[in-house]
Amino acid sequence: MTTFRRGVAEWRSPSLRRATLWVPQASLKADSVNKPFAQRCQDLVKVIEDFPAKELHAIFPWLVESIFGSLDGVLVGWNLRCLQGRVSPVEYSIAMEFLDPGGPMMKLVYKLQAEDYKFDFPVSYLPGPVKASIQERVLPDSPLYHNKVQFPPTGGLGLNLALNPFEYYMFFFALSLITQKPLPGTLHIRTSDCAYFILVDRYLSWFLPTEGSVLPALSSSPGGPNPSPAPRTPTMPFASYGLHHTSLLKRHISHQTSVNADPASHEIWRSETLLQVFVEMWLHHYSLEMYQKMQSPHAKLEVLHYRLSVSSALHSPAQPSLQALHAYQESFTPTEEHVLVVRLLLKHLHAFSNSLKPEQVSPSTHSHATSPLEEFKRAAVPRFVQQKLYLFLQHCFGHWPLDASFRAVLEMWLSYLQPWRYAPEKQAQSSDCQARCVSERWAPFVQENLLMYTKLFVGFLSRALRTDLVSPKNALMVFRVAKVFAQPNLAEMIQKGEQLFLEPELVIPHRQHRLFTAPTFTGSFLSSWPPAVTDASFKVKSHVYSLEGQDCKYTPMFGPEVRTLVLRLAQLITQAKQTAKSISDQCGESTAGRPFLSWLGFCSTDTNGSYAANDLDEMGQDSVRKTDEYLEKALEYLCQMFRLSEAQLTQLTLALGTTQDENGKKQLPDCVVGEDGLILTPLGRYQIINGLRRFDIEYQGDSELQPIRSYEIASLVRVLFRLSSAINRRFAGPMAALCSRADFLGSFCRYHLTEPGLADRHLLSPVARGCAARRPRGPRLSLRFLGSYRTLLSLLLAFFVASLFCIGPLPCALLLVLGYLLYAVAMTLLTERSKLHHL
Repeated sequence: MTTFRRGVAEWRSPSLRRATLWVPQASLKADSVNKPFAQRCQDLVKVIEDFPAKELHAIFPWLVESIFGSLDGVLVGWNLRCLQGRVSPVEYSIAMEFLDPGGPMMKLVYKLQAEDYKFDFPVSYLPGPVKASIQERVLPDSPLYHNKVQFPPTGGLGLNLALNPFEYYMFFFALSLITQKPLPGTLHIRTSDCAYFILVDRYLSWFLPTEGSVLPALSSSPGGPNPSPAPRTPTMPFASYGLHHTSLLKRHISHQTSVNADPASHEIWRSETLLQVFVEMWLHHYSLEMYQKMQSPHAKLEVLHYRLSVSSALHSPAQPSLQALHAYQESFTPTEEHVLVVRLLLKHLHAFSNSLKPEQVSPSTHSHATSPLEEFKRAAVPRFVQQKLYLFLQHCFGHWPLDASFRAVLEMWLSYLQPWRYAPEKQAQSSDCQARCVSERWAPFVQENLLMYTKLFVGFLSRALRTDLVSPKNALMVFRVAKVFAQPNLAEMIQKGEQLFLEPELVIPHRQHRLFTAPTFTGSFLSSWPPAVTDASFKVKSHVYSLEGQDCKYTPMFGPEVRTLVLRLAQLITQAKQTAKSISDQCGESTAGRPFLSWLGFCSTDTNGSYAANDLDEMGQDSVRKTDEYLEKALEYLCQMFRLSEAQLTQLTLALGTTQDENGKKQLPDCVVGEDGLILTPLGRYQIINGLRRFDIEYQGDSELQPIRSYEIASLVRVLFRLSSAINRRFAGPMAALCSRADFLGSFCRYHLTEPGLADRHLLSPVARGCAARRPRGPRLSLRFLGSYRTLLSLLLAFFVASLFCIGPLPCALLLVLGYLLYAVAMTLLTERSKLHHL
């Protein structure tokens, strides 16, 4: 028995229970600040167990807010998103036990549910499109909001939803993922280890079970059936989407008169409510214009009819509510944690839907003997999730930053596209070939989710073309998408779906009377099923038109436009592979050529040759190898999907100038020659931004005026500059005369007093060329090399080694000078010989 349960058991002795017979609301609020967490939870369990619902309903809103935090994010609550078992094991175990689907908090919810209590939830904290729609007196299409909107007596401000305890609890639980911001120092917490993430998984497993045909029994419910809550009618007329339909929730609570009825029919409303709340709170975030776009023409006509009736009844011009609706834009950016929780929901929904028995998968086999939960499994994803998930993914694809954090959105998308990964028969597959091949059983799913595959794939291509594919994390994302879409038989299914959508309507006369309108989502899932639509083409077109509208312009995934994008991506993959190899070779050369004393920090650093466009330098050679593997496999999968030949890739590579120079180095960015030098083209800018090509940047000004480097002594460099400048001013004439001589002495002086290769240097900058032309440099002496740590250390080592052989400082200095003179004579002769050879 845990400490939590032991404390509760001790309190339940009769002598202690008689001492407290009233709900200590003020005391509980005070204890929430003063008492430790474990003691607070024990006190809450005592109150929940020993007091009736009549007295508990007053503290329920405060208790929910104290657990999940306030809707405005000011109160943090228990901070479940940062609570981890390995960091705070005691608090974690107590919180999980208290909030478990069969724990004390849910017992309180069921106790209040039995008494038909309602709690007000402010509309202002709902997702943006829902909030704006309700404030415009338009009821959203979800049955979750039907018969729940309460208007204040004075007008249109302060709208509330009248929610039952289960709905109220789940609203707060779901919204805490969005309203509660992470505290400082909690950014590196692993989401899958947090209490909130695990609670979501438990609630999904409890209320959407993958085994059995009924939900777990309400162990804490009173003995009799739950009373029927009275339906609430709005005090003002509402234009609703399909309001004449009865929601499953209303039907299951209000029609429980038979004691011998199927127990599942009494409890399926919890599964529907949980799923609706999660979908509405987590996925219903996008611009209201996009929200209106997916409504049916019948709904828009009904809204217009309502507004005309209101304006005529009030004898005043209609308010510009439509303009307000279209002008509204929700500034919402989902977090990575939000996306991970949504992915958990999608994975469980696939497992939930795929747990249907084979004979129950098709609606045509529906019979009255099928349990309500089995019917809900069949309808959950297409009727609740598909539409809002599509718009949520579009929002993420269009607004997520172009960085590696997009991997969370990508995996969420790919999880939805592969329901076969969560099917029970997956474990029964024996051979690897069968495991990789997509069965024909999933063809209806692919066709009825065609836009999820095709349009979002085009959206991913647009993102991939703007990212740095040299980065291993970005290369991995391209590899993941290419691998999923290259699964055997999947591309053929997508092509078949596109053919069904693009099939001319005139060739099937019996289908011309149909209207492609958005399906209504307000009907009860337990109502009689409509006749099964066996026309696959009609189902595909209904799916596309319901999500994109009648006037949508569909771009085929295997058409010429997308094929051009794929070829561009293949070209960028080839460029990225060459860039990664070039960086790897450059790193190897720099490592091999590093001086022995570089570990002391005294060697010069080449600031012109550094390359920091991606994270390869941080991850090392292993990262270069992974990048090359990811890109190689991604290119192979793309060629397999779109049937690209090796000749096409070679021709495209040569046409776009991605070949290497003879020396194996990358070419310059794409540019044209103008009056002032090289001018970048749009392709060249793209190449530089993505690190595909770069200019070899080097200092082309006066070498004496370069910034002081880290390997130089700043004060000594300044002193040597003043000294050399004084010498150059004093002996400028004699040095020029010596350098103008044609004999060996002139060559020797030119080798030391002029900058080598100055006349032959290729100046890229037009400013540098102008400055060089205006200021010709004559012979001069430079002593800056004496200010380098490396030079001074070399001299010190030379004197130290000489002292070991009993050579004094002065003889050692003479030997060094003599040695340098011999070296200078040899270099002078070689320089003159090379000049004669070039002539």
